[in-house]
Amino acid sequence: MKNIRQWIPWWVRIAAKIVLARLPFPYSFWKRLRLFEHGHMDQPEKALAGFIEHARTAGLLNEDSSIPQLSTNSDFAVLELGPGDALFTAPIGRSLNASKIWLVDAGAFAKIDMQIYTELFNYLRRKGFSLPIKNDPNCITDLLKECRCEYLTDGVYSLASIPMNSVDYCFSNAVLEHVPRQHFTLMINELFRIIKPNGICVHRIDLRDHLGGGLNHLRFSESIWEEKLFTSSGFYTNRIRYKEMLNIFSEAGFTYTLPRVLCWDSLPIKRSSINVVFSQLSDDDLLVSVFDVVLKKRS
Repeated sequence: MKNIRQWIPWWVRIAAKIVLARLPFPYSFWKRLRLFEHGHMDQPEKALAGFIEHARTAGLLNEDSSIPQLSTNSDFAVLELGPGDALFTAPIGRSLNASKIWLVDAGAFAKIDMQIYTELFNYLRRKGFSLPIKNDPNCITDLLKECRCEYLTDGVYSLASIPMNSVDYCFSNAVLEHVPRQHFTLMINELFRIIKPNGICVHRIDLRDHLGGGLNHLRFSESIWEEKLFTSSGFYTNRIRYKEMLNIFSEAGFTYTLPRVLCWDSLPIKRSSINVVFSQLSDDDLLVSVFDVVLKKRS
């Protein structure tokens, strides 16, 4: 199906998703067809590899032993933005010695069928990780309790319930580009509020359109792109570009480093096709497709 999808024009994808998003089927139905998905972190090996990769980028892993652990004292809090289809960060974080975990999303998208979590427990044990839970939980509520985890599903507004200076480590994987544009600055300001003075954030941000991996989303005016017809149809990204996003981080009070920046060799779209709001941007800005950013509070 993937090979078929890559040949579907971007404009056909928009039309199809606008129609399909309005049919009376639950998210689980579309997930099975791989038409609407909140990432792929419901696969144990990908979830563990992603957590370790970002924690390693943050410089937080103590890897002196065969099993990595978060370099931490007994009070170390983790926040994941956008856990998506599974709450795997809860048991993974606890197995790496996190003492408190928050998972924040824009809705209750996570699966509650305990079979996938049992598969994760077994995978972690095969890898040599020790799960600090008494027994395999029988329901998602027990799982969250055992892992000292809170699952908050009101998007940026959920962050208001997290105390100031309480998070040691925050991470996200291809999530920030989906935060509604009007909420983005608020979210970054809230992250600055809740991150501890010596805390750290690692975010992987995908600036490509979600219509085929180009820049076709820059064809539209702001008034059209931010209409509910588009924002509620499964392909929305906030279109905040690379340099603008870095400026928002800086204005909130963060310093940043960029351990990974991927760029196209040439623009994947004609400049004449780009809306005037974006056509004035430099090639250096528009050519960035994906980047990792590490944020720390400015001294």
